[in-house]
Amino acid sequence: MNHSLSIPALTEDLSRVLIDADTIDRRVNELARKISADYADTDGTLLLVGVLKGSFIFIADLARKLSVNHVVDFIALSSYKGDQSGNVRLLMDTRENMENRHVLIIEDILDSGNTLDYLIRNFRTRNPASVKTAVLLDKPDRHCVPITIDYLGFTIPDVWVVGYGLDYNEKYRTLPYIAEMFPQA
Repeated sequence: MNHSLSIPALTEDLSRVLIDADTIDRRVNELARKISADYADTDGTLLLVGVLKGSFIFIADLARKLSVNHVVDFIALSSYKGDQSGNVRLLMDTRENMENRHVLIIEDILDSGNTLDYLIRNFRTRNPASVKTAVLLDKPDRHCVPITIDYLGFTIPDVWVVGYGLDYNEKYRTLPYIAEMFPQA
């Protein structure tokens, strides 16, 4: 029996597996090959910046599969609760200097685009060699601001998803797959 293909049972909150673990693994491999090829001549200046908490599994898997030298760092942000204006608050900044380095922002999901837009604008003020984005999941129907995704995992419908770093009230974050939740009351 191939255990990598077995899917843990869904809970009462989860309606279906949207993207299984093997499909995610294959796509992360593809992204790592493309990123490695694109940054082959950067001489160790690639800085991966994971947006906490949701990107931690994606960035870990991606970083291990890269064949180019790189450094991993993290940033934590928060959108104001109930605020539709796109206000983003910095909770924890990166520790690495971005000047003259190629920065690749690693994000779990692109929803409104406000967080990623904030990060791109913020990072560009730090004089990097370049700023690009790698996003695991994109919900294009939810975009409020235009964002270019340089490396995209999957496009998904406008449904609530958990797993592979994404959570609902800190639950389901470590599921090996992406699952759709039943609508919350």
